[in-house]
Amino acid sequence: MSHTIRFVFVLHDHQPVGNFDHVFEQAYRDSYRPFLDVYERYPHLKLGLHTSGPLLEWLDAHHGEYLDRLAQLVAAGRIEVIGGAFYEPILSMIPRRDRIGQIQSFSRYLKNRLGAQVRGMWMPERVWEQSMTSDLVDAGIQYTMLDDFHFKNAGLSEDQLHGYYLTEDDGNLLSVFPDSEPLRYMIPFASPQDSIDYLGRVAAKQPGAIAVFGDDGEKLGAWPETKKSVYDDGWLVRFFDLLAANQSWIISVTPSEVIDGTPPLDKIYLPEGSYREMTEWVLPSQQLAEYAAVRRELEHDPRWPRIARFVRGGFWRNFRVKYPEANEMYSRMMMVSRRLQAAIDGEVRGELVDQARRALYRGQCNCGYWHGAFGGVYLPHLRNAIYRELITADNLLDRALKRPLARVELSADDYNFDGRQEVQLSNDKLVGLIAPARGGQLYELDVRSIAHNLLATLTRRPEAYHRKVLSGADARNEVAGVSDRVVFKQQGLDTRLQYDAHPRKSLLDHFYDPQTTLAAVANGEAVEQGDFLSRPYEARLRRNPTRMQAQLASQGSAAGANLRITKSVTLEAGGSTLEIAYLLEGLPPGLPLHFSIEFNFAGLPAGVDDRYFYGHDRRRFGQLGTRLDLTDAQELGLVDEWLGIDVNLTFSRPSGLWTFPIESVSQSEGGFELVHQSVVVQPHWIVEGDAEGRWSVNINLAIDTKSAESRLEPRAVALTT
Repeated sequence: MSHTIRFVFVLHDHQPVGNFDHVFEQAYRDSYRPFLDVYERYPHLKLGLHTSGPLLEWLDAHHGEYLDRLAQLVAAGRIEVIGGAFYEPILSMIPRRDRIGQIQSFSRYLKNRLGAQVRGMWMPERVWEQSMTSDLVDAGIQYTMLDDFHFKNAGLSEDQLHGYYLTEDDGNLLSVFPDSEPLRYMIPFASPQDSIDYLGRVAAKQPGAIAVFGDDGEKLGAWPETKKSVYDDGWLVRFFDLLAANQSWIISVTPSEVIDGTPPLDKIYLPEGSYREMTEWVLPSQQLAEYAAVRRELEHDPRWPRIARFVRGGFWRNFRVKYPEANEMYSRMMMVSRRLQAAIDGEVRGELVDQARRALYRGQCNCGYWHGAFGGVYLPHLRNAIYRELITADNLLDRALKRPLARVELSADDYNFDGRQEVQLSNDKLVGLIAPARGGQLYELDVRSIAHNLLATLTRRPEAYHRKVLSGADARNEVAGVSDRVVFKQQGLDTRLQYDAHPRKSLLDHFYDPQTTLAAVANGEAVEQGDFLSRPYEARLRRNPTRMQAQLASQGSAAGANLRITKSVTLEAGGSTLEIAYLLEGLPPGLPLHFSIEFNFAGLPAGVDDRYFYGHDRRRFGQLGTRLDLTDAQELGLVDEWLGIDVNLTFSRPSGLWTFPIESVSQSEGGFELVHQSVVVQPHWIVEGDAEGRWSVNINLAIDTKSAESRLEPRAVALTT
């Protein structure tokens, strides 16, 4: 080969905040360590390496020798460490102050731990908005990498993607590399020779060109089936052998070496976007199915290669519309970020503020805020981790601000950015968020002592990939891209698909036919006879120094009768019990109504004996996935011994009680799986009014975490230390 090409090989290694320790360990053993074992044997090869902050912190704690090896390769000039935002947030999701803070703090960490002088950054999930250019430059970043899809959307052709460009915002210049989609699909799924041949074709057409591969390091061993192909069957050794054999014309370089030795191809402004698949995943499910069908129809048309670069999907921020649960986390994150900044503006400083900032940054880790080929927002442990960090940050700020422990507060604001006011009821033990405009539902309940949101639930909804579940296709033995695999981790998932007609939150007000059964409600077959689930409630806030109440009222109908429901939630200073009172008025004589109040509790897994229901005298009723149909009950408890929480409901009048699990069928890198999302508890009554057409019930929701508090680390019980 007489023509040369410079080859930039970049890996992005990442594990999210909240992922299981054994997942970190497995990825280390299957991917990170074996890659380094092979790479160290090829001294002429150079690479760029981005290792995310959550993963670096875990490696430093568990395999410090691995980081020591990286530091030696950095010192030898073989590895260029690529920085980024410390805890891998989508930059467009967080405030400018947090973008710059995350990037700068991570660059300092990389300098101290690996001796790296950071010049470039990995763009999390390649989600780009042009205005972020100035923030990156202000944070000290000289270059980043984006998918070639961004550049094609800006009007460039394939032949214009073999170099780097300058982009600009407000006079600030940033170098941007296009990452090759063809190489992303070949490495490591095609033969090593295919990648060499591709580089040869580019070099022959454009001598001196630059080709950039940048993708997940987990593709090399940690993705399904790849450990065998990449290491056991020798794919990586063959690939590196070929690079070594062809080093006379394939020149291995780092991104900074390219910038220092080669001028940019031109200037460009890039439209907002991400890699192609991400722009598809964000589309509403029906539109995504239609989009995929159109692509399949057109990709065999000879004109498709000319058309494809003008075709794009949706806008990343709309994940917060597609998944309201993501918006709930986002809005909670913004509450904490604003509160932290207010404390800093008030000249509050010190170790507690620094710890709160770190917890906020960890709570911005992107993986739980969206969903595509990976579990994302469908994974309870990722949602729980986000809330754990945000609640911990709130607790730390309380300590930094020297807030009194015995207090109670009640406020209203548009906390979730929907143009309507929500209500926040809080003390030093609990934080409750109520949405009067959405049926008066309680949509967040933070247990501050263990930094856990009992309402980090998920509503089941149609997904475009559910068509694959219903088709029953199984490609378990194929080595393919994650989004192409169809593998079922349990049998019979097609029979477990179920969609919810309403959000799985608490204080949801139902009216059913008197003969409605547990099975009908649990299976989504019960017919609603009232309209209170979606009706707006008017809110009144009642305050005194030690006891505060949010009172909600709405006029609606049930079974053809006009009714008024008034419900109140009361919290005392220093208390860990929500006092809930319901009053139904306007009940017509001689018309019994079947009334039910739905509660959901998240983060309490099913299927294990140390998570269970109990009744009077602590008699156990079974693990938390059990369907219960109790009569004349006045108490029900839910215990999670591992989490160390006891949730106890007591009723002022005997109640029927239904319980059942909420389970979703979702997609992850390992295949399609059934995931436990929450436990439904529904007290229900046949309601008949008194002489004035009134009926009432009082419910106490008491939360006991003494077991957890006795054994949790100080960081997680920031309020009590």
